[in-house]
Amino acid sequence: MASAVSAGAMANLSLYSTGSCSSLVSSSSGRPLKITLQQKRRVYLRSAKNQVERRLSVVCSVGAKERTVPELNEGIANFYNESSGIWEEVWGEHMHHGYYDPNSKDAGDHKEAQIRMIEESLAWAGIPEDEENKPRTVVDVGCGIGGSARYLARKYNANVKAITLSPIQAQRGTAITADQGLSKSVNFQVADALKQPFSDGEFDLVWSMESGEHMPDKRKFVQELARVAAPDGRILIVTWCHRDLKPAELSLSPEELELLDKICDAYYLPAWCSPSDYVRIAESIGLKDVKSADWSEYVTPFWPAVMVSALSLKGLFGLAKAGWTTIKGALAMGLMVQGYQRGLIKFALITARKAS
Repeated sequence: MASAVSAGAMANLSLYSTGSCSSLVSSSSGRPLKITLQQKRRVYLRSAKNQVERRLSVVCSVGAKERTVPELNEGIANFYNESSGIWEEVWGEHMHHGYYDPNSKDAGDHKEAQIRMIEESLAWAGIPEDEENKPRTVVDVGCGIGGSARYLARKYNANVKAITLSPIQAQRGTAITADQGLSKSVNFQVADALKQPFSDGEFDLVWSMESGEHMPDKRKFVQELARVAAPDGRILIVTWCHRDLKPAELSLSPEELELLDKICDAYYLPAWCSPSDYVRIAESIGLKDVKSADWSEYVTPFWPAVMVSALSLKGLFGLAKAGWTTIKGALAMGLMVQGYQRGLIKFALITARKAS
C-alpha cells in the first residue's frame, strides 16, 4: 500500500526498530521502560495488527497531497469522463488488461487478449456455465463503458446491473448497449461502489474488473461486494495490488512507496494493498473458498502496447483533445511498466463464495 506503516500504535508506547533489535520507550519521558521480552512481543504484534487494520481502511494521502473521499471520487469521475472516449477509439469497449501467453514472443491481437482475460478469470474462479448453476444476475462494479457487462449478459443470458462513478461512461455504456440490442439485459447507473444502490443478496455473480485499486476503503469495498452477493453467490475481484510484504517487513521500501505515490497521483488512486490483504479481509468477514492468484506474467505486453497506441497519430490527437488529466495519465504509463518489472505491482485475482 502506498502509505508507510509507522512504528508503535499504543497510547504511551512507541516501537523503534534498529537493525535486528527493537526497544520500547515512553513517548512522554523518552526513557527506556523495563519490560520483558514476552511483553515486548505482545506489544509488537498488537502494533503490527493495528497498522494492518489502518492500511486496510480509508487512506487517501498521495505523497504530499491529501484527498478526501469526495475529492478522490470526483477526480476518478473526471479522469474517466475525459479519457474514456480516446480509450474506446483506440482500444474498443473493454477497459482492462489483456491475457497473454508468457511463452509466446507474439502478443497477438490485444482486443482478443482482453476477451481472453474475461474468460480465463471466470474459468479460474470456477464460475459455472451449465444451465442449472450459471449466474442469472450479475453486478459489474466499476463497469467502464460496459464491455464486461455486455459480455457477461451474452455469455450467461443474465441480467446485469453496471455501476460507475463517471456519468460519461454510464451514458456511453447505455448507448452502446442499445446499439447491440441488450438494453433489456444490461442497465447502467452512476453509483459509488462503497454504497451500492442494490438490495442485500441480489446477485449470483459480483464482478469487479480493475476497479478495486480506486477504492479508498478496501474492507468496506469487500464488505459491500459480499452484501449484494446472493447466498452461495460468487465474488471475483481482478485488481492492481502491490507485492506481499516479506515476513520481516512492516512496509514497502521508501523507493517503492515513492513510485506508487506517483502512480496514485496520475490515476486518482488511494492507498494500495497486497493480495494477502484482500484474502485476510475476505476471510475475516466470513466469505468461503477464498483464494488468490498473481497473474502479472500474463499481462506483461499490455502496458507497452498501450504506450505504443498512445504515440500513434490517432492516440496523440486523442490525447490533445482529451486534456491534461488524460495526458498526465499517459505520461505515467512508464511508471506502471517499472512497477511490474520491479515486482512491486501485482496483477491480482481474488475470488470467494458467500455462505449459503
